[in-house]
Amino acid sequence: MSIRPWRDIARRQSRQIMVGNVPVGGDAPVTVQTMTNTPTSDPVATINQIRRCEEAGADIIRVSCPDTDSTAALAKITKAARVPIVADIHFHYKRALEAADAGAACLRINPGNIGSSERVAEVVRAAKANGCAIRIGVNAGSLEKDLLEKYGEPCPEALVESALDHIKLLQDHDFHEYKVAVKASDVFLAVAAYQGLAEATDCPLHLGITEAGGLIGGTVKSSIGIGSLLWFGIGDTIRVSLSAEPEEEVRVGFEILKALGIRNRGVRVVSCPSCARQGFDVIRTVQVLEERLQHIRTPMSLSVLGCVVNGPGEARETDIGVTGGGNGKHMVYLSGLTDHTVEDADMVDHIVKLVEAKAAELDAAEAAKAAIAAE
Repeated sequence: MSIRPWRDIARRQSRQIMVGNVPVGGDAPVTVQTMTNTPTSDPVATINQIRRCEEAGADIIRVSCPDTDSTAALAKITKAARVPIVADIHFHYKRALEAADAGAACLRINPGNIGSSERVAEVVRAAKANGCAIRIGVNAGSLEKDLLEKYGEPCPEALVESALDHIKLLQDHDFHEYKVAVKASDVFLAVAAYQGLAEATDCPLHLGITEAGGLIGGTVKSSIGIGSLLWFGIGDTIRVSLSAEPEEEVRVGFEILKALGIRNRGVRVVSCPSCARQGFDVIRTVQVLEERLQHIRTPMSLSVLGCVVNGPGEARETDIGVTGGGNGKHMVYLSGLTDHTVEDADMVDHIVKLVEAKAAELDAAEAAKAAIAAE
């Protein structure tokens, strides 16, 4: 029996596929994706952006391949990348063939946009020959005309029918290494479509609220939509679509997963909104700490509370905590217990050092456990 059953998420059972060396679906961790926005034809700029996304924790990265210059540069990009690269293909099937040959781990296509059955068959042959997966991308903004005529507008049933039609095109060519997305900018439409698709197929699902908006608005919409689906147990890989730098998409994606306890990476910060009781500038302190702790990948928790109303209670539940006190002296908690005080001027540097030391301690313990298990 679960100790906290209200935290349990019953994950939908899906087939597992491989995107390069990353498993997607089944019992694999939910993966976080993003997409580059540099010209793919500029491999240096694209690789530099991929590096930043990798450092932020991206598991899979998508690049757009609209022309031959892009697919020509793709081979250099896939060799340099440390994570699998998905080639984003629209309309022209030859770009898919070139991307598969250039080392893409996955092709993002709408089989219905590729053309004739023979062209779909060519893409499937190239995917099989190169060990590529395929991601079927259905979007409310580009539904087929016959479905719009049938349903009158983009609706969950139309998105699901489009996805199932595309799935059949691949299955008719005996291809099963695919995942599917049914994205919409309308949260209600996207969630309902994913729920319908989850019941209709056992393939892995790629979650996203498309054209979600800027950093704040898009984060809110994506958190509601993606978070709701993950809470229902639906979803095997996610992409937060923001009008922001791609590494921000990765950070938001991980924050969604961390909030649901699905996956932990880096420091989970518990902090108060601040008020007149605060013993230090909580808002600015948290901003600086989040920036300076981005390099920490070890899952751990840090509470930053401005006063003693909730500070001690939150500190009991986190690895490291700091609570504002009087006269510029603040209480530091280690593993939930009061330990020592720190002065205002030294607090941020001190907390950073404590977090780094705790991360090293946790990493060493994990390495020792792994070594014992391997014996």
